[in-house]
Amino acid sequence: MHIFKKISVVAFLGLGLITVQAQDTVRYTGQTLSNVDYHHGQLSPAVGVHNIQVFRANREHPELAGGLNWTYNHAPMLAYWNNTFYLEFLSNPVGEHVPPGQTLLLTSKDGYSWSKPTVIFPPYRIPDGWKKEGYPGVAKDLDAVMHQRMGFFVSKKNRLLALAYYGIAMDAKDDPNDGKGIGRVVREILPNGKYGPIYFIRYNSTWDQKKSSYPFYTTSKDKGFVAACNELLANPLMMQQWVEEADRNDPLVPFKREIKAFNYYHLPDGRVVGLWKHALTSISKDGGKSWQYNPIRAPHFVNSNAKIWGQKTSDGRYATVYNPSEFRWPLAISTSANGLDYTNLLLVNGEITRMRYGGNYKSYGPQYVRGIVEGNGTPPDGNMWVTYSMNKEDMWVSSIPVPVKEKADGPANEVFNLMPNGKELKEWNIYSALWAPVQVEKAADGTKALALKDWDPFEYAKAERVIPAAKKVTAEFSITPAQNDKGQLNIEFQDGKGNAAVRMIFDADGSLKTKAGYRNSNLIQYEAGKQYDIKVDLNVDTRSYVVTVNGKTIGARIFFAPVPSIERVVFRTGEVRRFPDVDTPTDQNYDLPKAGEKDQLAAFYIKSLKTSGAPLETTSR
Repeated sequence: MHIFKKISVVAFLGLGLITVQAQDTVRYTGQTLSNVDYHHGQLSPAVGVHNIQVFRANREHPELAGGLNWTYNHAPMLAYWNNTFYLEFLSNPVGEHVPPGQTLLLTSKDGYSWSKPTVIFPPYRIPDGWKKEGYPGVAKDLDAVMHQRMGFFVSKKNRLLALAYYGIAMDAKDDPNDGKGIGRVVREILPNGKYGPIYFIRYNSTWDQKKSSYPFYTTSKDKGFVAACNELLANPLMMQQWVEEADRNDPLVPFKREIKAFNYYHLPDGRVVGLWKHALTSISKDGGKSWQYNPIRAPHFVNSNAKIWGQKTSDGRYATVYNPSEFRWPLAISTSANGLDYTNLLLVNGEITRMRYGGNYKSYGPQYVRGIVEGNGTPPDGNMWVTYSMNKEDMWVSSIPVPVKEKADGPANEVFNLMPNGKELKEWNIYSALWAPVQVEKAADGTKALALKDWDPFEYAKAERVIPAAKKVTAEFSITPAQNDKGQLNIEFQDGKGNAAVRMIFDADGSLKTKAGYRNSNLIQYEAGKQYDIKVDLNVDTRSYVVTVNGKTIGARIFFAPVPSIERVVFRTGEVRRFPDVDTPTDQNYDLPKAGEKDQLAAFYIKSLKTSGAPLETTSR
């Protein structure tokens, strides 16, 4: 029966693909595909993306996670209002759909430094004896779980509403988004950072409203708040986001087919592009009241049961961000000039840290991406900001520069102390975790440096510079390790697909090494606090490189792997990660040892990076 259903779904989607070819629809016309044997998919990075961890789960030490010890954290939403980023996500103690559930809120002024989480919608107790339609058992000491596809709404009079949904999951396999939950709640976020009271804005018809712990929104004495709620309820595109949790015949939801995770954007002619999980898509001519055709898979988009995000960017173009595979990695971006024809595929986040805590339905990878819905604010930097969870455990945001570009404007020429404040990492891609941060700060000598620090046993800090592709490259950089007895810094020279040809390692035994086939070869012993000026001359054709340290040439070495060109310089405080892979079991039912503990701090300060080389006219990818 299950096989028949799967075949039927595939056949239906395939038929839809055939019939829509001639229609006006979102489609991917590029040639680049991701390779899921690599976490980064062998995709070229969108230049200048900054990936920032904003919440790190910790069961053993909740004081290190804003006082929270729940380790299932997922489904983040993002808004920008009152010169502040707002990020909402739902949380359970261990696993998905296993109560109790609550919704948390983080804030930030700049997108890089974030507040501790606060509970904006707390756990909700279901009355003992409650019976869920179609389920044989009854509730006993049971709390609701949260499940929402919409987090924020800014009214025309600039009132910010936060929303969430209380669903009922009678057991770990029950669905809280089956239209038989309690209902959707709302509260206002005030300009002073405080919150208004919690109200229900929409009940499920199967719920007994007399048993509600919160009043209905129309009872509020704040007429402006009520008006904002009514404005929300009258917006078809907002209501479409509620379809999964709403009554199956809810008159406020225009399109009632049970497809998931709706989002949308407007085309210049006023039409609306709709996107759903599996890269389903359709177009509306009347603001979401109806759709031209039953949503079908966007031709040649690759996306499985994970969210896809689409929006108009500040340069007047369009972008979609999603996992372009049958897995939840990598996280990539595709851009379009007209909002329909998407032509490229670039990397946003190609990392997967270890899942520290197992749990029900937890999945590996950067997933469930969401940006800022039209009307919910525009960050002043003009960048595209998105949020997502890592492993349904930690929260991240990414700042993607606009216009989105694949190639570097020129070779690296960064002396960080000479650069304007805040502009030092404009051309750099960074992966910055809370316990493994990447940032520009003052070194011990008082000059600015790119600092990579790491005290996370499961994570690393990473800074990457895309350079023009070349067969002969000279790279010069200055590094000061703060210690020589702990941690490590890997320096790699990679091609456009992320394949490394050369790896140098400031290792924990005090040696600067290079990878030589199976083994590592020592170059020098290094000292803590001493600056090392390093030059590396690389030649792709001879597969060789020469290292010079503080003016002393150490000799020629051979690439440990051949590459067609050098296109990236990578600094990373940990080894290459290859877990999970496509054959890793889907469900992790165990926790890692000492999952909440810190490691000893290791820090490395990069003072400068300069590269030179004759660029290739064309680069094979």
